[in-house]
Amino acid sequence: MPVTFFAEHAWVGGAVASGVVIEVSGGRVCGVRTGLAAPPPGAEVLRGLTLPGLANAHSHAFHRALRGIAQRGSGTFWTWRETMYEVAGRLDPDAYLELARAVYAEMALAGITCVGEFHYLHHAPGGTPYGDPNAMGEALIEAAAQAGIRITLLDTCYLSSGFGAPPERHQLRFSDGDADAWAARASELKERAHARIGAAVHSVRAVPAEQIATVARWAAERDAPLHVHLSEQPAENEACLAAHGRTPAGLLADRGALGPRTSAVHATHLTGGDIATLGGSGTTVCMCPTTERDLADGIGPAADLAAAGSPISLGSDSHAVIDLFEEARAVELDERLRTLRRGTWSAAALLRAATLDGHASLGWPEAGRIEAGAPADFVTVALDSVRTAGPPPELGAETAVFAASAADVRHVVVGGRPVVRDGAHLLVPDVPGALSRAIARVTRP
Repeated sequence: MPVTFFAEHAWVGGAVASGVVIEVSGGRVCGVRTGLAAPPPGAEVLRGLTLPGLANAHSHAFHRALRGIAQRGSGTFWTWRETMYEVAGRLDPDAYLELARAVYAEMALAGITCVGEFHYLHHAPGGTPYGDPNAMGEALIEAAAQAGIRITLLDTCYLSSGFGAPPERHQLRFSDGDADAWAARASELKERAHARIGAAVHSVRAVPAEQIATVARWAAERDAPLHVHLSEQPAENEACLAAHGRTPAGLLADRGALGPRTSAVHATHLTGGDIATLGGSGTTVCMCPTTERDLADGIGPAADLAAAGSPISLGSDSHAVIDLFEEARAVELDERLRTLRRGTWSAAALLRAATLDGHASLGWPEAGRIEAGAPADFVTVALDSVRTAGPPPELGAETAVFAASAADVRHVVVGGRPVVRDGAHLLVPDVPGALSRAIARVTRP
């Protein structure tokens, strides 16, 4: 049945329009009209600025259980990883469904309508497959359905603790043994209306070089997205150079793993040659600034990558924060710290990263825009909160990117169905309670 929404203001065609009627049928936008003085009879009114739904291009759902817990003491990415392994060891399919449903509901409250889940927690502790070898992935797909958002399950090949070394104890449940076995298991995953399937190479240290091509070929045969953690830490670069005489980006290029369907996540520590390689191949780079800060990774060269030809997407990664507005402005604000110059990234460019380019990187190229034929996924941000009040509506994009937070999300619609209304999740009524219960289950033995 057709549904009509009336947006007080909306981001349409790269600009803010007022009095926007969005007509929806079959879960897709079938018409957009602007300049209306009042809502048509029966229209659902969206007060504020309505944007295309946000795409969170890089998520590890179970890392949400580490928020606060992992802030005790000091250390590095590598010491943080040990805490992460402890939480991973307590998850089973039921616990993962409960946790991921709450995490994805938190994402919906933040205006995220599609998530890319970088999934490597495949088997039971010790590496024994579940009766359904994809039970953990299926839990994530179901969690997204119950939370009302779309998902691209990026099933991840993870075989080694580092450049040929066998998996460590905590990593046994990540490994399928070799890339062919990974491909056989991943091939059993089925897409659904709300779910698409992609692939990931965890990192060049976790997949032997001679097996990277198997993962890349699996994705190419399905025209599916391929993601990879890249050069997040200098130690990875040094070890790769020692093992192969190539940087991680060079090694991926040699193995046919870069290109327009590929997203390199982080890409923090790159050479000039790496930047040219990624940009020249059209590889998307997913920046996760709040996680890169939290883990003391560093500031990646996002502007240089974009200038070289790499689209930029955004992810909340370890979920120290789930707020795509914060991720978007952090790209610009971190660039200011790096270069001592303001205004490298416009609000429009950052909105594109959070919407259009993020969806494309997850295999939803038709999404991330408010126009006829696109999925009816959109988010309305309040323009009258204590954070956003003041600027005129025509500066709504700048207000959303540089002033708003997840707390300013008022309404969320996915496939034409309201999922969040007036700041309340309609499918998971008590999201904080759901998070508390799910996290307690995996952090308090």
